[in-house]
Amino acid sequence: MAKKQFKAESKRLLDLMIDSIYTNKEIFLRELISNASDAIDKLHFLSLTDENARRDFRILIKRDRESRTLTVEDNGIGMSAEELESNLGTIAKSGTLDFKKKAEDKTAAEELIGQFGVGFYACFMVADEVTVVSRKYGETAAHKWTSSGASGYEITDAERGECGTTVTLRLKPDGDENYSQYLEEYTIRSLVKHYSDYIRYPIITDVVKYTDKKTEDGKPVTETAEETLNSMVPIWKRRKSEVKDEEYNDFYTDNFADGDAPAKVITANMEGAVGFTALLFIPSRPPYDYYTKAYKRGLKLYSSGVLIMDSCEKLLPDWLGFVRGVVDSSDLSLNISREMLQHDRQLREIAKALEKKLLSELAKWMADDREKYEKFFANFGITLKFGAYEGFGVNLDKLKDLLLYKTAKGKTVSLKEYVAAMPEDQKDIYYASGSDAVSLGSLPQVTAVSAKGYDVLLLTDNVDEFVFKILGKYDDKQLKSVSSDSFDLSTDEEKSEAEKKAEKHRTLLDDVKTALAGKVAEVRLSSLLGDYASGLSAKGELSIEMAKVLASVPGNEKIKAEYVLELNPDHPVFALLASLDESDKTRFGRLCVLLYTEAMLTVGIEPENPGEFVKLVNEFIK
Repeated sequence: MAKKQFKAESKRLLDLMIDSIYTNKEIFLRELISNASDAIDKLHFLSLTDENARRDFRILIKRDRESRTLTVEDNGIGMSAEELESNLGTIAKSGTLDFKKKAEDKTAAEELIGQFGVGFYACFMVADEVTVVSRKYGETAAHKWTSSGASGYEITDAERGECGTTVTLRLKPDGDENYSQYLEEYTIRSLVKHYSDYIRYPIITDVVKYTDKKTEDGKPVTETAEETLNSMVPIWKRRKSEVKDEEYNDFYTDNFADGDAPAKVITANMEGAVGFTALLFIPSRPPYDYYTKAYKRGLKLYSSGVLIMDSCEKLLPDWLGFVRGVVDSSDLSLNISREMLQHDRQLREIAKALEKKLLSELAKWMADDREKYEKFFANFGITLKFGAYEGFGVNLDKLKDLLLYKTAKGKTVSLKEYVAAMPEDQKDIYYASGSDAVSLGSLPQVTAVSAKGYDVLLLTDNVDEFVFKILGKYDDKQLKSVSSDSFDLSTDEEKSEAEKKAEKHRTLLDDVKTALAGKVAEVRLSSLLGDYASGLSAKGELSIEMAKVLASVPGNEKIKAEYVLELNPDHPVFALLASLDESDKTRFGRLCVLLYTEAMLTVGIEPENPGEFVKLVNEFIK
């Protein structure tokens, strides 16, 4: 039979596809196995009503180093001469797609993988000649399709004992690419495991195994035996009640490069416009590169058990980036290379359902096993906090009850728990922000609030106070910083007394402000300093800690909060300060600097001149 030519548009598409559509040459084996699986699916579908169609389905992979051929064979439905012409002679003509349209049982039909007619042609990336021998179920004749690529193809009569299809690739010579690797058992085993492990029919190949026997010269005797390379049934398709914890742990450690078992396993089986099955894991600790740009977020994405993407980032928001796992859906619209998705809408539907499921599971975990949840939060809580702040709080309502904070009383609580434990006379939620809980717990303002029987949330992550500023209030309780210049727990009577005292020392306070010109926006008296002579608070919305965070960003170095120096009128140093204001203006000015620097240290700000500070301390302790 004379060689036939591909249609002009198909020839151009073949050239483009081989050069551009597939980004990874090893994909060819996935495509051939998927096509074989489709063919078996079709015959299996017929076997439901036709007993003669029933058989032991399998996919065989054969390697021949001498002839440099790789063969993929199935015992599926096969193709007639007309179908060889139609399906392989015209690129992007998909028999599977036609079958799906005609199938009455839509559920069974949806399990078929192929949607386009181009996956087969991926084999031309590694082969310089491809031969297809096929016999259609119900027919006695077989036919052979042969092509060397864009030059065209031939269809001739052939012999085949049973229905099914055999695809034989004559691999290209080695050069810049090592095509011989596809004749190695290890390579075939690895590719099947990576891309096609969950094809539901056994993928079989001959493997060499060592026996207990030895030759006369002591060398081990080997034998060739058939071995099934794939698992067939994905672990995520099995009922959770049928899977042991050890199986989940092994799957996780084998697939996600983590030596530790996961802290939590989450399964999901969703139905709807886009149905999917998911198996998700929360690691027991952050990966070594989790907080770096090198960390690859995303879930493994499968379509009917065939791996499409190793890391699909669109399935989870960044603030759930710590979640590892797989998602499998037969409802995805794939592009012609099956390496990408056509419609983001389908991904968005899956991502929305996954987010809802994960938030629900985290809330349940927090309620049912607080100790493990707190360990999880210590590892990944800051990610959730950044999620709460992201987009100026667009996800805040979803996340606010999942966030935990240390308190001055040594507890770890959520906002809901803090409010539930508030004394009846406490009107607001109190917090302090700084670098660590120990330092915050010793702040004079925190000590003073604690002395009144109130607890204080200790915000130690950079993002905490930004989240609180957006939140504003919780359960109608205002969130108030104890380090704000407006913070005051005084009664009306105490406030009146404080105003009188401030007025009495007005001149002194003005003189201190003058001595610290450019350093502080205001100087005032405070009743919250306890044993401290001085303290520092911030004026306005920009707190001291927020200013430090913002100033750490390159280009923002000049950002600075407006400081308010607070003085304790009941401390002995205050009396010395008043005395020097009248008797020794030089020492008065130096004592002002000392008190200001001490207050800076209390809130975690390094002194501008440490050496000068030491001299001042020594001067006043003589």
